[in-house]
Amino acid sequence: MKNYFSQLIHAGISMLFFCACSSVASQSLSHQEIERAANKYLPKAISTLNEFLLLPNNSNSPAQINQNLSWCVDAMKHRGFETKILYSNDVPHVYAQRQFNARLPWVLFYVQIDGQPADSANWDQANPYEATLKKKVNNQWQSISWTQPSGYNPEWRIFARSASDSKGPAMALLSSLDILKELKITPTFNIKIIMDFQEELGSPLLPQLVTANKDLLQAKMVLIMDGTRHVSNLPTLNFGARGIATIQLKVFGPRNDLHSGQYGNYAPNPVFTLAQLLAGMKDDSGRVLIPHYYDGVNLSDQELAMINEMPGDDAILNRKLGIARPDQVGHTYEESLQYPSLNVRGIRAGSVEDEVRTVIPSQAIAELDLRLVPETDGERMVNLIKNYIADQGFHFVKGAPTEEERDTFSKLISFEYRIGSKPFRTDLNSWSGVWLGKAMDRIFGQGQYVNSAQRVALNPLNHSSLP
Repeated sequence: MKNYFSQLIHAGISMLFFCACSSVASQSLSHQEIERAANKYLPKAISTLNEFLLLPNNSNSPAQINQNLSWCVDAMKHRGFETKILYSNDVPHVYAQRQFNARLPWVLFYVQIDGQPADSANWDQANPYEATLKKKVNNQWQSISWTQPSGYNPEWRIFARSASDSKGPAMALLSSLDILKELKITPTFNIKIIMDFQEELGSPLLPQLVTANKDLLQAKMVLIMDGTRHVSNLPTLNFGARGIATIQLKVFGPRNDLHSGQYGNYAPNPVFTLAQLLAGMKDDSGRVLIPHYYDGVNLSDQELAMINEMPGDDAILNRKLGIARPDQVGHTYEESLQYPSLNVRGIRAGSVEDEVRTVIPSQAIAELDLRLVPETDGERMVNLIKNYIADQGFHFVKGAPTEEERDTFSKLISFEYRIGSKPFRTDLNSWSGVWLGKAMDRIFGQGQYVNSAQRVALNPLNHSSLP
């Protein structure tokens, strides 16, 4: 985490002051000077990050969110920002702005603050919110002291809930602002920041909030401080974001759980029915077999060349993930991200391990998520799956099946879905893309980052974008 967190700060400084700044001296800062400034500030940044991480941030807990909200308001006021709490259906969001010059354009930063629920039993440390520094020994992570005489090693990692998603990027932005102040550098744009405390829930109220505050949030450019870390461990410009739709499938068997010794070979088991349904959705190479699933996604030879020239080694990635072979949707990791995905994110039926029982379950549940790209409308994709299920002979029910439905249909299923965030993509040659590419070049080397950014630009990874 240290190496990546340090590079995030480097990138943040570079992007924040790349264009002409308030003094001639600031424009002459070299790569080495930027790096020295970031490294000098790194211990303080990590200390503040650890303080921030101590605040539990489950987006389902209003009490936890309010704690984080107060911390964020104080942090922004401390950095000279005006703050305002914006509400959408009584859910708060923090808005902050700082105007350096009324004639300058505004840049809006989106920052995620909440995290997923943390199960302490699944963490190899006393408290998932208390950051632990670890190094890998014999392929196992071992805790080490924060006060190491040799300084920080780039292979060490910070373990804590939201250390990388997304309090790490949030802290990198705050640290960059602190360093610019220390260097007496004033950005040549004004800054707006919107902090979201429900991103892990799909930001259900954010569109409504944006619509209601359209004038307040107006900006020349939007930067989203979130997204998947590239396998190279370098901060990456992603010029798009995949959207999401979710589906819950519930296949019904007997009215109640039955004893397998008494009813095995007689009462159908819904687990097999669900398993056969799911298995038919993909072939052995991982490609979705549902008709028209990939329609509309047509990559040009130029786009494919840019995507597949992206730095990286899929063999190394496979080893890191612990897989012998990836799905064959695309020829490379980056290319595979250009297509809509179909994922089974969870299955539940009966009991397992210490609670296992000899039963035929009464129902089997599968939770699916679909990652969408701009060419694939969420409603259309959901309907493709629903039509496929209907073609397999299933009868759809709302809630629990009625007695009449149980008497009539042998394959009963309920189908519930939700369309989440929409996918989007920014043109590679947009002025914002060129501007940020040059900023990354400034810190990571001429040519290296412009090219990398342009190749990564088509990758709709999670929530990193420059719309």
